This record gives sequence, C-alpha cells and structure tokens, in this order.
Amino acid sequence: MTAIQINDLSKAFGDFIALQELSLSVSEGEFLTLLGPSGCGKTTLLKMISGFIEPTSGSIEIDGTDVTSVPPEHRNTAMCFQSYALFPHLSVRENLEFGLKEQRVARNERKSRVQEVADQLELGQQLSKLPNELSGGQQQRVALGRALVMRPKVILFDEPLSNLDAKLRDNVRLEIRRIQKSFGLTAIYVTHDQSEALAMSDRILVMNAGRAEQLGTPEEIYVTPKTSFVADFIGSANVMSGKVVGEVSNNIWAVDTDLGQFHVASDDGPAGPDVNICWRPERGTILSGDEEPGQYQNLILSKVNVRSYQGGHTDLFFEEKGVSFRTIGRDLLVDIGDECRICIDPKDVVFLEVSS
Repeated sequence: MTAIQINDLSKAFGDFIALQELSLSVSEGEFLTLLGPSGCGKTTLLKMISGFIEPTSGSIEIDGTDVTSVPPEHRNTAMCFQSYALFPHLSVRENLEFGLKEQRVARNERKSRVQEVADQLELGQQLSKLPNELSGGQQQRVALGRALVMRPKVILFDEPLSNLDAKLRDNVRLEIRRIQKSFGLTAIYVTHDQSEALAMSDRILVMNAGRAEQLGTPEEIYVTPKTSFVADFIGSANVMSGKVVGEVSNNIWAVDTDLGQFHVASDDGPAGPDVNICWRPERGTILSGDEEPGQYQNLILSKVNVRSYQGGHTDLFFEEKGVSFRTIGRDLLVDIGDECRICIDPKDVVFLEVSS
C-alpha cells in the first residue's frame, strides 16, 4: 500500500530551482533515504512533505489524501530535527508529552504513550532530567521519542545524527531502524552520509541538482549504479570513458579505454557507442605468482603509486597511461613501486551513461 505519493513536485526560490519535477511513491512501512550532496534538494523535498515549504508545482498525497496545501499541524507526520529542538526548560517527560498536550490528548492516554516510548528508547530513568543533563545520544532519543508519541503515519528525519560522534552515530542509527520497524512507521530520512544510507534503508533516492539521479535498494545503488555521479558518490568507483567495439560473446561487450580494452558483462548492453564504465576497487583482484586470468577477464599491469593501510584492508593507488585508479590489497604484501597484475571480472564492470 502506498503511504506517500509525490507527483511532478517542483520548488523554485526566485531564479534558483531547488527541485525539478520529481515523482516518487513510498510504500507503507518503508524506510526511504534521500541521499545527496549539500544543495541537491533533499531537505527541500523533506520540508515540502512535512508542510513547512509550499511547492511551486506538483502534488503530495499521504495515505491517499492530497495534502499539498495542508499546514504541517494537520498532516499525519512528525519531524525529527538535526538540532533535536528540545525545550531546555522542560524535563524529558514534559518534552515527550508536549505535542500530545497541544493536541489535547487525555491525561491517562498521554501518560501511557510517554511511558511506552520511554521504555522502548530506554529513557525511563531520564524522565525527570532536563535536556542539558543528558548525553548527545540520549537527547537524540528524546527527539525521536517526541515524534513517536504522536503515532504519526509518516516520520521524517532531517540529518538527525550529524551532531553525534562516529561510535554513537552507529549505535543510534541501529536504534532508529529498530524502532521504525517495531512501530511499523513509514520513514523518510535525509542524509549526505553514504554509510548511513546503505546501512539503514529499504530504498535510497540519490539526488543531484534538484533531480532524482537513481532510486533503488542499497544493493542496486551500489552494485549497479546508473550514472557516473551515483557510482562516485556511493562508495568509491573507478570510472572511465570508452568506445564500444561490439559484443564479443553472449552478453559480453568489448570497450576500448585509455587503459586498454575492457570486457563488460551486461544483459542490457551499452547506452550508446561512447559510454562511461566503472568498477569498484574491491572487485579488483591482485593475481599472485603464475596465476592466470580466465577468459574475457580484464587484466591491468601497473605499479603501486600510493599505499594506504586501513586495518581490514590496504588501499592501493595506481596510474597507468594517464588514468588513475584504485584497488584493494588483501593478504598480500604489496608496497609502493611493486608491479601488480590486477584482474577484474567482466560481471563486475558496469555500463553507465553515454559519455560526452
């Protein structure tokens, strides 16, 4: 069942187009992340769904009802802000029940809902404290709890973890996901952090310059990016332009690049004769000894320029024929200046958009 339907939504601030004719369906109980760099339109879209910004054109439906012109307080949504937006002079309990009081919810019902959410978020021992007596993670849970007690149809997150340190961010994002699933909420989550998006989402909408660049599951976005922007923004990717030679075997295409000829496994084939292709650094295998690549495997010979130890793996950077690329070394003692034979399976090379 569709919880949110967005049709041809646009927003202009004077001459600046923040969002351009975006259409999107979000299923009930889905966790959708809006991902992209600063200024791409993700927060503008979130605020239009919440009702804090009015669209220039297009429409928004929540649970089958057109809410395009409905004010925020009359939409079945709740917002969890980046800044927490807690009332510093109110206790945790008073912060949690503030919205319920505004909606004139009966006292017994308020008490029951606050206690339920406090138990879920492990805030039972903090109810009498003021926000400045809490840790950053506890304040974030109060902000989340204040949204949850309203029992909204849709909960909206505007970069809620950006003020937390790395370890606490990992813990809180797992808690947000657990709570979202437990309550069966439809969630839209804004972030520019790719690791958050990959770890938390059912689907990701990658945005760029006010447009939808690609929509899909985390696996689809990462493994089969559709454009150079998505490939480069989500994780790391070696992106190259090339000219398609032709299909050399069933669904195996030959592409001439500055690094030599690459073979690409693709059921759909290239978008045109001149295309961009990419492969992920972890998909490059460094061959050892006399090991030989299989048929149609892509082979690059190059010397290591830079070596960067990362604990679980080592990043290896190369430059060959004016092309820079990166791969990952595992269990092999490879140092700067060593010549490596890097093998990439054709199924790990992806066709992107037509190159200019």
